[in-house]
Amino acid sequence: MSLPAHAMPLETAVPPPLPRPAGDVLLEARGLTVSAPGRPERLQVLRDLSFALRAGATLGLVGESGAGKSMIGRVLARHLPDGFSVDAGTLRFGENDLLGMPAEDHRRLLGSRIAFIPQEPMTALNPVLTIGQQLQEHLLRLGVAKDEWRERATAMLAEVRIHQPAQVLDKYAFQLSGGMCQRVMIAMAFAGDPQLVVSDEATTALDASTQAHIVTLIRGLQARRGTGVVFVTHDLGLAAHVCDELVVLYAGEMAERGPAKRIFTRSLHPYTQALQRANPHLTGPRRLLFSLPGQMPGISDFPSLRGCRFQPRCAVATEACATGVPPMREVLPGHHVRCVHGAAAPEPLLAADASDATIFQAPRMSDSPFLQVQGLSKTYRPSGGWLRRDTAVHAVKDVHLSIAPGEFVGIVGESGSGKSSLARLVMGLESASEGTILLNGRALVAKAEDWERRIASIQMIFQDARSALNPRRRVQSLVTQSMESRPNLHSDREARARELVGDVGLAPDMLTRFPSQMSGGQRQRVNIGRALCDLPQLLVADEIVSGLDVSVQAQILNLLLRIRREHKISLLLISHDLAVVRYLCSRVLVMHQGVVVESGETERVLADPQHDYTRSLLAAVPPRDLGQRWPV
Repeated sequence: MSLPAHAMPLETAVPPPLPRPAGDVLLEARGLTVSAPGRPERLQVLRDLSFALRAGATLGLVGESGAGKSMIGRVLARHLPDGFSVDAGTLRFGENDLLGMPAEDHRRLLGSRIAFIPQEPMTALNPVLTIGQQLQEHLLRLGVAKDEWRERATAMLAEVRIHQPAQVLDKYAFQLSGGMCQRVMIAMAFAGDPQLVVSDEATTALDASTQAHIVTLIRGLQARRGTGVVFVTHDLGLAAHVCDELVVLYAGEMAERGPAKRIFTRSLHPYTQALQRANPHLTGPRRLLFSLPGQMPGISDFPSLRGCRFQPRCAVATEACATGVPPMREVLPGHHVRCVHGAAAPEPLLAADASDATIFQAPRMSDSPFLQVQGLSKTYRPSGGWLRRDTAVHAVKDVHLSIAPGEFVGIVGESGSGKSSLARLVMGLESASEGTILLNGRALVAKAEDWERRIASIQMIFQDARSALNPRRRVQSLVTQSMESRPNLHSDREARARELVGDVGLAPDMLTRFPSQMSGGQRQRVNIGRALCDLPQLLVADEIVSGLDVSVQAQILNLLLRIRREHKISLLLISHDLAVVRYLCSRVLVMHQGVVVESGETERVLADPQHDYTRSLLAAVPPRDLGQRWPV
């Protein structure tokens, strides 16, 4: 949860920040329990949470979507959903009782002493106000004089390394990149010299370079101002580098709590271990990712859960796990775990330990490429031919690419490098300025018959499955949507729909559901199933696992490997995650400013990069060795 800046109530000037002795406890929760309406009794959404954050330190909250991470932010902001309430426990901010203090005093804390950095800055920023207008409103609330706000706002944007900050003040959010919008939100969060900042998935779905830059910004501001940070993320590796202490949450309960580096290197709870094994790595042998069975239980499932809430998905569960809720126990100094096995938890026999190289081998088919891209370029020119030619933007410039049947090829680069533009050109969603695309040896041109030939052979899987799927259609209709133009196949749609949901690992009862009744991972599976309906030769996947939980990501990546074995389909994967590309793809192209700067076999390129830009991308990835300095 995060509060958009424009939603903050206007108040009188807030009091100056209180002194912050280094190391003092800044935020402390004891036995915090939040419940929601239910029958026959209320349902505990958060159960018995206890943690402490010291001034200048970073506390990480880790877990899948639905684990309860953002609910803690809602409690801090007193922004619980209707019917939800805090039923037990305490939550203190310094000397303040956040649960018992008057509402007016609590509102004065928000935005000044307690600030939020949201996951989706484009949603948090008001689209009809300029960046300057939103900063002005925020700064006036903090007590900045009217004739000083612009100078202060310019300095704030400069501090988060926004180029030409004075000009950015006059722009709207849609005129900025996602990374720039996130920096605006960071500047806004630190504007009031807060004592506490809640970063709610602020780096999720960002490329590695931007993520490293955002982390550097937060660390720098934190070091200069002694701010405590609650860092919400589903990336355990990132949290190990950023945080001092971690709280691993599952279904509203703490599964594990302790020093960040120790939990990363010696996790004790089976859930934490599963999160570790669900992540692909940049180095070492490639192993099949462990995919947690089932999914995070929803609130409505809580009454049926007895004992440990993780027990239905746990690989090492025993009868004792279902008979009672295990307490949090300190099994090592400062390291607590909620598990009947304690520090002696057996290593689960997980599929991640399998390293069969044949899993990653492409099926033997023709070595002749069926898709060839020759000298492809896309140039955007401003309207008005009298403008100078040097104002043109080269989104894609002279790209050469070939894909053989059954081959998985990755395209990597920072946001704005031209990856998605190239994907749209291949799909025919954009027309090329120069160059040729050949499909099975024949050039594709702007004719109706060539469009039919293209969509019969190439299908695209979009990043945001929620917006890609019609919310008014059921799954059965969605996955067979391409059959609607062929009435003679109408009677086969139900049978084909059942085949497709089986292919992507969904239960048959999903056929009658709407997208809103499914999880993010399930929606992405429907998105993939729809693309497979006519068994195309090539899938173009644009950041399809970006922002997903690591457990859901593992399911999708393993699914793509299985689809290749069963249907001999090729994949063009657009991604900023180098580890994901290494896991799936045999070849990789590195793009920078619309140009392919390096290409070759994935293992060779990542192990021995020849271009400075490729080396910079690799340096931006958090290393598994916590002894290495990051960000560099």
